[in-house]
Amino acid sequence: QVQLVESGGGLVQAGGSLRLSCAASGRLFKNVPMGWFRQAPGKGREFVAAIGSNGGITYYADSMKGRFTISRDNARNTVYLQMNSLKPEDAAVYYCAADPALGKVTSTPSYWGQGTQVTVSS
Repeated sequence: QVQLVESGGGLVQAGGSLRLSCAASGRLFKNVPMGWFRQAPGKGREFVAAIGSNGGITYYADSMKGRFTISRDNARNTVYLQMNSLKPEDAAVYYCAADPALGKVTSTPSYWGQGTQVTVSS
Protein backbone atom coordinates (compact mmCIF):
# COMPACT_ATOMS: atom_id res chain seq x y z
CA GLN A 1 0.00 0.00 0.00
CA VAL A 2 1.19 3.52 -0.81
CA GLN A 3 -0.07 6.80 0.65
CA LEU A 4 0.76 10.05 -1.10
CA VAL A 5 0.67 13.62 0.25
CA GLU A 6 1.39 16.59 -2.02
CA SER A 7 2.65 20.02 -0.99
CA GLY A 8 4.19 23.11 -2.53
CA GLY A 9 1.28 24.50 -4.48
CA GLY A 10 0.35 28.16 -4.35
CA LEU A 11 0.02 31.38 -6.28
CA VAL A 12 2.76 32.43 -8.68
CA GLN A 13 3.05 35.02 -11.41
CA ALA A 14 3.37 33.95 -15.03
CA GLY A 15 7.00 33.20 -15.79
CA GLY A 16 7.66 32.15 -12.23
CA SER A 17 8.55 28.80 -10.69
CA LEU A 18 7.19 26.37 -8.13
CA ARG A 19 8.39 23.06 -6.80
CA LEU A 20 5.84 20.49 -5.79
CA SER A 21 6.65 17.69 -3.42
CA CYS A 22 4.97 14.35 -2.88
CA ALA A 23 5.75 12.50 0.32
CA ALA A 24 5.04 8.80 0.11
CA SER A 25 4.58 6.29 2.87
CA GLY A 26 4.47 2.57 2.58
CA ARG A 27 7.07 -0.14 2.23
CA LEU A 28 6.59 -0.34 -1.55
CA PHE A 29 7.66 3.24 -2.30
CA LYS A 30 11.23 2.53 -3.29
CA ASN A 31 10.10 0.08 -5.93
CA VAL A 32 7.20 2.07 -7.34
CA PRO A 33 7.19 4.33 -10.39
CA MET A 34 5.64 7.72 -9.62
CA GLY A 35 4.01 10.45 -11.61
CA TRP A 36 2.21 13.77 -11.65
CA PHE A 37 -1.13 14.63 -13.22
CA ARG A 38 -3.12 17.81 -13.24
CA GLN A 39 -6.73 18.85 -13.62
CA ALA A 40 -7.88 22.33 -14.53
CA PRO A 41 -11.46 23.51 -13.88
CA GLY A 42 -13.86 22.03 -16.41
CA LYS A 43 -11.21 19.75 -17.90
CA GLY A 44 -10.20 16.15 -17.51
CA ARG A 45 -7.20 14.97 -15.59
CA GLU A 46 -4.07 14.99 -17.76
CA PHE A 47 -0.67 13.36 -17.48
CA VAL A 48 2.24 15.67 -16.65
CA ALA A 49 5.33 13.58 -15.92
CA ALA A 50 6.47 10.21 -14.60
CA ILE A 51 9.64 8.71 -13.20
CA GLY A 52 10.87 5.16 -12.81
CA SER A 53 11.53 3.52 -9.46
CA ASN A 54 15.23 4.45 -9.36
CA GLY A 55 14.89 7.77 -11.21
CA GLY A 56 16.67 6.57 -14.31
CA ILE A 57 13.69 6.89 -16.63
CA THR A 58 11.45 9.93 -16.99
CA TYR A 59 8.51 10.79 -19.22
CA TYR A 60 6.86 14.14 -19.88
CA ALA A 61 3.80 15.38 -21.64
CA ASP A 62 4.86 17.33 -24.72
CA SER A 63 3.61 20.67 -23.40
CA MET A 64 5.74 20.33 -20.25
CA LYS A 65 9.02 19.26 -21.84
CA GLY A 66 11.77 21.77 -21.16
CA ARG A 67 9.79 23.55 -18.45
CA PHE A 68 9.01 20.85 -15.89
CA THR A 69 11.41 18.41 -14.27
CA ILE A 70 10.44 15.35 -12.25
CA SER A 71 12.87 13.84 -9.77
CA ARG A 72 12.82 11.60 -6.74
CA ASP A 73 14.75 11.05 -3.54
CA ASN A 74 14.14 7.51 -2.38
CA ALA A 75 16.04 8.16 0.87
CA ARG A 76 13.39 10.78 1.71
CA ASN A 77 10.50 8.89 0.14
CA THR A 78 9.72 12.00 -1.89
CA VAL A 79 9.04 12.84 -5.53
CA TYR A 80 9.37 16.39 -6.83
CA LEU A 81 8.04 18.37 -9.75
CA GLN A 82 10.03 21.50 -10.55
CA MET A 83 7.93 23.82 -12.68
CA ASN A 84 9.57 26.76 -14.44
CA SER A 85 8.30 29.38 -16.86
CA LEU A 86 4.78 28.86 -15.61
CA LYS A 87 1.89 29.99 -17.77
CA PRO A 88 -1.70 30.82 -16.80
CA GLU A 89 -2.78 27.62 -18.57
CA ASP A 90 -0.66 25.61 -16.12
CA ALA A 91 -3.07 26.52 -13.34
CA ALA A 92 -4.69 23.35 -12.02
CA VAL A 93 -4.86 20.95 -9.14
CA TYR A 94 -1.75 18.81 -9.35
CA TYR A 95 -1.95 15.20 -8.21
CA CYS A 96 0.80 12.80 -7.29
CA ALA A 97 0.31 9.22 -8.43
CA ALA A 98 1.98 5.84 -8.13
CA ASP A 99 1.71 2.39 -9.65
CA PRO A 100 3.93 -0.69 -9.67
CA ALA A 101 3.86 -0.63 -13.48
CA LEU A 102 5.62 2.26 -15.22
CA GLY A 103 3.26 1.99 -18.14
CA LYS A 104 0.25 2.43 -15.90
CA VAL A 105 1.68 5.35 -13.94
CA THR A 106 1.48 7.44 -17.13
CA SER A 107 -2.16 6.61 -17.71
CA THR A 108 -4.18 4.85 -14.97
CA PRO A 109 -2.18 4.72 -11.76
CA SER A 110 -3.54 2.78 -8.82
CA TYR A 111 -2.65 5.27 -6.08
CA TRP A 112 -3.43 8.99 -5.89
CA GLY A 113 -2.74 11.88 -3.57
CA GLN A 114 -5.31 14.48 -2.60
CA GLY A 115 -3.88 17.17 -4.86
CA THR A 116 -2.33 20.60 -4.41
CA GLN A 117 -3.60 23.77 -6.08
CA VAL A 118 -1.37 25.76 -8.42
CA THR A 119 -2.59 29.21 -9.49
CA VAL A 120 -0.75 31.27 -12.08
CA SER A 121 -1.58 34.95 -12.44
CA SER A 122 -1.07 36.74 -15.74
